[in-house]
Amino acid sequence: MIVILVGILGILLGVGLHALLQRTQLATRRREAEEHIRQLTHSAEREAENMIKEAKIEAKDIIFQAKAEVERNEKSKRNELHAFEKRLVHREENLERKLAGLERREEEARKRERLLGQREEALSRKEHLCEQTIKEHREALERLAGLTVDEAKRQLLAEIESEVRHEAMGMSKRIIDEAREHADREAREIVTRSIQRITRDYVNEATISVVPLTSDGMKGRIIGREGRNIRALEAATGVDLIVDETPEAVIVSGFDPLRREIAKISLERLMQDGRIHPTRIEEVVEKVKGDLDKLMREEAEKVIFEVGLSDFHPEIVKLLGRLRYRTSYGQNNLYHAREAAYICGIMAAELGLDVKLAKRGALLHDIGKVVSHEEEGTHALLGAEIAKRYGESEKVVNAIAAHHEQVEPICPESVLVASAEALSAARPGARRETLEAYVKRLEKLESLAMSFHGVEKAYAIQAGREVRVMVRQGELSDNEAFQLSRDLSKKIEQEMTYPGQIKVTVIRESRFVDFAR
Repeated sequence: MIVILVGILGILLGVGLHALLQRTQLATRRREAEEHIRQLTHSAEREAENMIKEAKIEAKDIIFQAKAEVERNEKSKRNELHAFEKRLVHREENLERKLAGLERREEEARKRERLLGQREEALSRKEHLCEQTIKEHREALERLAGLTVDEAKRQLLAEIESEVRHEAMGMSKRIIDEAREHADREAREIVTRSIQRITRDYVNEATISVVPLTSDGMKGRIIGREGRNIRALEAATGVDLIVDETPEAVIVSGFDPLRREIAKISLERLMQDGRIHPTRIEEVVEKVKGDLDKLMREEAEKVIFEVGLSDFHPEIVKLLGRLRYRTSYGQNNLYHAREAAYICGIMAAELGLDVKLAKRGALLHDIGKVVSHEEEGTHALLGAEIAKRYGESEKVVNAIAAHHEQVEPICPESVLVASAEALSAARPGARRETLEAYVKRLEKLESLAMSFHGVEKAYAIQAGREVRVMVRQGELSDNEAFQLSRDLSKKIEQEMTYPGQIKVTVIRESRFVDFAR
C-alpha cells in the first residue's frame, strides 16, 4: 500500500511541476513580449511626436524667414522660399516613411500578442487538465489510504509543542525583564544604604586663612622695617599676607592649602617666639615644613587605620598624606578618598565582593593628584603608575586608572570605585562651585557640540565631565562620526577651561519602525 501511495505521489508531483514550469516560462515570455511591445510603441509614438513638433517648428521658422526676406527682396526670396518648401516637403515625406515603419512595427507587435494569447490559451487548457488529473489522483489516494490514530496523535503533539514553545519564549522574556527591574531596584537600594551609613562633615577649603594677633601692635613687627619681614615671609612661603584695618588679625591668602598652612603655622610660632626677622623667618618656615611632612604622614596613617587597611608602601603613605592639603572644588581630597573608601566597602559587602580590595582602590584613586601638576598626564593614569611602581596589585592599579573611564575595568571592584568616587563628589555641599559658572560651563559645552554639522542633540552630563552627542544617521557616516569626536575634543581643549578631563561620546544609530496590523 505504501509503495503505491509513494508512486502516485511521485507521478502527481512530476505532472504538477512540469505544468508549473511550462506556465512560468510562458508567463515570463508573455511579460517580456508585452514589455517589448510597450517599449516599441512608446518609443515610436515619442519619436513621431518629436519629429512632427520639430517639423512644425522648423516650418514656422522657414515661413517667417521667407516672408521677411520677401519683404526685403521679393524676387530673390521667392527662389529661396521655393527651396525651403521643397526641403519641407522632403522632410514630410521622410516623416511619412518613418510613420509607415512604426505602423509595421505595431502590426508585428499585435501579431506577437495574438501568438502569446494563443499560447496562453493552450497553457490554460494544459493547466486545467493537470488540475483535473491531480484532483482525480487525490480522490483515489483518499479512497485508498486514511490517517491512522498514531499519525493524528503526532500531528496534534507537534501543534501543541509549537504553541508551548511560543508561550515559553514570551515567559522567558517576561522573566528577563523582571530580573532587570529587580537588579535596578537592588542597585538603587545598595547605593542608598551605603550613602546613609556614611555621615561626614565636609571640609570646604577657602583661599584665605585668618591668623589672630595678640594686639594690633604685632602688625608692625610682622611688617618689619621697610616691610622686610613680611616680604621675607611671603618669599619663603609663597603666599600673600594682607595686613589691613581688620582688628587683631592678619589674613593669609593663597590658592595652595599647603603653602597657606605653612605660612599660618610659621606666623603663629614667630609671634609666640617674639623674634621676627628674615633669618628667623626662614628657619621657622623650614622647621614647619618638616613638621607638616610628619603631620601629613600621621594623617594618612590615621585614615588608613580608620578604613581598616594596612601594608602600604611608605612612599604611598607619604603621597596619601599630601592629599590632606589638596582640594578639588573646595573638597578636601584626603577626606574625599576616605569617604569614597567607606562607601565602596559598604557596596562591596552588600554585593559579596572583596571589601578590602574595593576600599584600597577607592582610598588610592586620587593619589595621582599629588603629582599631576608636576608630570604630564591625567591624575588617574598617574596614580595608576604610582600604585604599580610601589607594588600594588593589578586590580588596585586598574581601579585607580578606570575611575574616570580612561581604561576598561577588569573587575567589579573597579566599577564600584568609580561609583563611590562619583557619589562622594556629587553629594550636596561636597564641592563648591558657583551655580552661574557651572551653568555657563555646561551651556558652553553643549553649544560647542551643536556647532558641528550633522549634530541633532547634545547633552552635558556627569557635572560637565562628559558631553554626549547624538548625530543624524543619514548625514554622517561612522567614519565622520569618529572624526567629529576628535574635532570636538580639540575644540573643547582650545576654547574652554575645566578641571580634569571631559569625555566626548558621539552616538550614531539607525531606527526602523513598522506596525503589525
